[in-house]
Amino acid sequence: MPVKNLTEGNLSYLHRFQKLEFGLLLANSLKWLSFSALLGGIVGSASALFLVALNLVTDYREQNQWITIFLPSAGLLIGLAYHYWGKKVVKGNNLLIEELQSPKNIIPIIMAPLIFAGTIITHLFGGSAGREGTAVQIGGAFADQFTKVFKLKPRDRKIILICGISAGFASVFGTPLAGAVFGIEVFVIGSLLYTAILPSFVTAIIADYVCKAWGVGHTHYAIPIVPQMDMINLLLSLGTGIIFGLAARSFSTLNHGLSQLFAKIKYPPLRPFVGGFILIGLIYLLGTTRYIGLGIPVISESFTQQEPYYTFAIKLFLTALTLSAGFKGGEVTPLFFIGATLGSFLSIFVPLPVGLLAGMGFVAVFSGAANTPLACIFMGIELFGAECGVYIALACVTAYVFSGHTGIYRSQNIGSPKHLLLKRHQFLS
Repeated sequence: MPVKNLTEGNLSYLHRFQKLEFGLLLANSLKWLSFSALLGGIVGSASALFLVALNLVTDYREQNQWITIFLPSAGLLIGLAYHYWGKKVVKGNNLLIEELQSPKNIIPIIMAPLIFAGTIITHLFGGSAGREGTAVQIGGAFADQFTKVFKLKPRDRKIILICGISAGFASVFGTPLAGAVFGIEVFVIGSLLYTAILPSFVTAIIADYVCKAWGVGHTHYAIPIVPQMDMINLLLSLGTGIIFGLAARSFSTLNHGLSQLFAKIKYPPLRPFVGGFILIGLIYLLGTTRYIGLGIPVISESFTQQEPYYTFAIKLFLTALTLSAGFKGGEVTPLFFIGATLGSFLSIFVPLPVGLLAGMGFVAVFSGAANTPLACIFMGIELFGAECGVYIALACVTAYVFSGHTGIYRSQNIGSPKHLLLKRHQFLS
């Protein structure tokens, strides 16, 4: 009898708790849906403006290629701007990751206009850079102003920052699912913050919708032939994934190494100034602008024809040089370039369709460099369709493992190591 009464009492308590829990969840969800709608609209609009400006300066540069001779002066201008007004935000994406891990100070709003202008100037005068870093930093900077305006608690601040990162990534690439997962995956290797999953997805979807509502489109890619998966294709996918992982590791290592080299120049504004001279020398030596800027035409080309062996290597070096010298932008679109052209070249040896290999490399090199395999799988499916999903997933997770515990974001902590060959404390020390 006592057991029966105790059970009934527990059930009654459980029912009351469930009703209370539902009310709290509903109230919390409504709060975050409101924040998501507001933030998604702001970041989506900012991304639309950024993409329009980026297209304009890219077209102008290609029609007036002589403008690249001013790349050192452009670098000096960017360096001076960050030296005098942006010392607190010079870390860029790494600052966002650090604030997610150990919240300290509100991210200054000046991060948004500085990275916007710095990226536009970099692309106008011929730097080899991307756009993800810009959108993510704009999203993070705007998001953190919510912390100040609405007096958010530390746990809520972490969620709003993730929402800002997700919104920026989603709207600049037109991949809302990948953007949402990127936001909750990027700041700790091998770990996801599921408390942010609903607001992250909603904000990313709204930001993408708003960006497109402004009439801003995104590049479309197609993989026309996807063979059926069998044991041979499974092994081929794993093998190419290893190569993509090594390419990601090479980019991260070179980027960090060149950054240390440029750090020997004690006056920071001179770093992009010197780097600009090296870049224009290399550009004129190559005799083409094919490898500067985003490189979208070459990426599209790699899906339909075999690229030379040196294409990915040139882009890898020029991008690492551009960013390590202090020019602004992102790493992701250049990583798409590196991966797509590498995959296209591998079609010489690997009996898989050139478009499929290009698509696999497109997302897999990014997966290994950013340590975000889940976001890259979603991105591959959103961009290329579900038919190639198994190939995309195999390439992304293999590249993630074989890129090692390196990456383009130095501030990433390791929540779960990629393998158990070495003990966890060795990575954290």
